Amino acid sequence: MSELLLDINLQHLPDDYFGGEWQVANRVLNQNDPTSPLALARQIELMPGKLVARSSSAGPAATGRWAVMRDEILNRPYLNFELPEEASRALVTRLRRSADGQHSQLNLYFSSGMEMQLNRP
Repeated sequence: MSELLLDINLQHLPDDYFGGEWQVANRVLNQNDPTSPLALARQIELMPGKLVARSSSAGPAATGRWAVMRDEILNRPYLNFELPEEASRALVTRLRRSADGQHSQLNLYFSSGMEMQLNRP
């Protein structure tokens, strides 16, 4: 992604900005189970109330639910992921978008210590 991306203010961001189809660009597992659906995912789809994590285009996808939560003091967004094999919470540390809104980059820091960078082409 060579296009210039602009930082988005997370405190005033509508929740629907997190939705859509994301490609996993980078991941650091730290303490996370390396066999969990989110640790193996190459693509994550966030549709209204529905989460789909795909590790490959040919294999089965893990499906569950997701929701945006915000802390009361700073209004920082967290994403809650619920899959049959895994439940996790991730702080949104950065969201960047192109000026035309066509490209986005989302950085997540999970409670397990896993860090993930997602791109939306």
